[in-house]
Amino acid sequence: MDSNTAPVTAWDPLRRPVFRSLWIAALVSSIGSWMQTMGAGWLMTELTHSPVKVALVQAAQSLPMFLLALPAGALADIIDRRTQLIVAQVWMLVFAGGLAASTFAGLTTPWWLLVMTFLIGCGAAVMTPAWSASVQEWVPRTELQPAIALISLSINISRAVGPALAGVIVVLAGTGMVFLINTLSFLAVIVALLRWRRLPAVVGMPAERLFGGLRSGFRYARYAPLLQRVLLRALAFFPFASAVWALLPIIVSRELQGGASLYGVLLGCIGAGAVIGALLMPRVHARIARDRLVAWATILYALVNGLLAAVPNIWIAGLALLMAGASWVAILASLQVSAQTALPHWVRARGLAMYWVVLMGGMTGGSVGWGYAAERFGIPWALAAAATCLVAGVLGSWRLRIGSHDTVDLTPSDHWPAPMPAGKPELDAGPVLVTVEYHIPAENVGRFLKAMRSLRRVRLRDGAVYWQVFRDMEQPERFVEHFVTETWAEHLRQHGRVTVDDRDTQERILALQAAGERPRVIHYIAGYAMPEVMEMQGERHVSPRDGTWQG
Repeated sequence: MDSNTAPVTAWDPLRRPVFRSLWIAALVSSIGSWMQTMGAGWLMTELTHSPVKVALVQAAQSLPMFLLALPAGALADIIDRRTQLIVAQVWMLVFAGGLAASTFAGLTTPWWLLVMTFLIGCGAAVMTPAWSASVQEWVPRTELQPAIALISLSINISRAVGPALAGVIVVLAGTGMVFLINTLSFLAVIVALLRWRRLPAVVGMPAERLFGGLRSGFRYARYAPLLQRVLLRALAFFPFASAVWALLPIIVSRELQGGASLYGVLLGCIGAGAVIGALLMPRVHARIARDRLVAWATILYALVNGLLAAVPNIWIAGLALLMAGASWVAILASLQVSAQTALPHWVRARGLAMYWVVLMGGMTGGSVGWGYAAERFGIPWALAAAATCLVAGVLGSWRLRIGSHDTVDLTPSDHWPAPMPAGKPELDAGPVLVTVEYHIPAENVGRFLKAMRSLRRVRLRDGAVYWQVFRDMEQPERFVEHFVTETWAEHLRQHGRVTVDDRDTQERILALQAAGERPRVIHYIAGYAMPEVMEMQGERHVSPRDGTWQG
């Protein structure tokens, strides 16, 4: 950093008008959403005494993310994200309004409540990947960390305010009023999004199609160890952490003999703890590595489960839920920042969608499972089992390090020269075979093959469907790398996807070349004749184009 440049502070993103207006609107909407969560959970306890149906409210909120986040993430990387966000907000407004109307009319049943909760969750599932991926359009990269922290802070402020406010409103005006306020809160986000004049992306080729985008997203995740570690750490936490969220309404009504106002206060305790945790995070993170922070916060969350299971006391429950909120935000923020920094721009929404699928899928499956466990074995047993699983998850995932993600540079390097074919291939022509010839002295072969394993992940991650390296049996110092992409367009996309970190890998390989040698690159395309070809004895012949090191 330049010595004359002022350091970035936690509040700098709020000085940017677009981020500020969207942050305030999201805070208002998030308060409404947490009011909705509290109102739906409590209304279900009034409609039925079944722990399973009460837990299904949490599942109905989480299941849409599991089902829709991946296609929504692919869309967000392909179409205009602002349009996607506005459509999702309008969808949620319509169905939240429908639930409010049916509740005022006294027509809401347990299954109707679950269906409407699910439909509202569908809008949230379509919105979340696009919203998460848009943050880097609202602030410069230097302000990404404080921007994510501010978004997390707004969610946790709303988590503290929304449930407590909803508890009071339920007592004074009924659950229908809570649902109506949530409906109106979506208007704030719609207005802010309409005011956001998003600059259109400058692209030199057509966008990916939906199913092709899904395939490339899955392919990236398969060959991206950094993202895989985040997903596995999330999988070790969220299914077991869902027990507190799913069983809290029934804990309040059965174990603590409380009503809607107590439920709102205890949800507010989680939110207050999360706010405290978010404010302490910068200091804590400066002293504790991210991996240790996630581990200790998970153990603290397991202790919360144990306290709720062993001590059915309002004051102990409030203290425990304060700790739950602080540990929850520490884990959530750490995993989300790691996910953001593990993803390049072209696949960011899809990768974040996978993270949300694991989060919400874990919450959905966990909610249903812990609901059945509580119904069959009792609430204390279910909470104790969840605590045990959380500790086991820490031990099982300890070697999956996520603390080094920030040091990996995934910005586009643009160091591959554009291929120069003799003609102009159609973008969907293919498959395309690329060969790269290397000359490696005998003393460098071991290091070369090791580096090529890293390059293999890069090729397959960024678009190749086949990769192999071959050694010439007659000239042992000669190696030929082959990789195949489905289309010419997909190979061109590879050029835009290579990162600075990938360039470092390729430079290590270049350094192993024999003195004076450079890799020789040839592109082949199947079943295609160039427009500019020569007629030779009535046949059309195409020659591959030789190149330099360009992949």
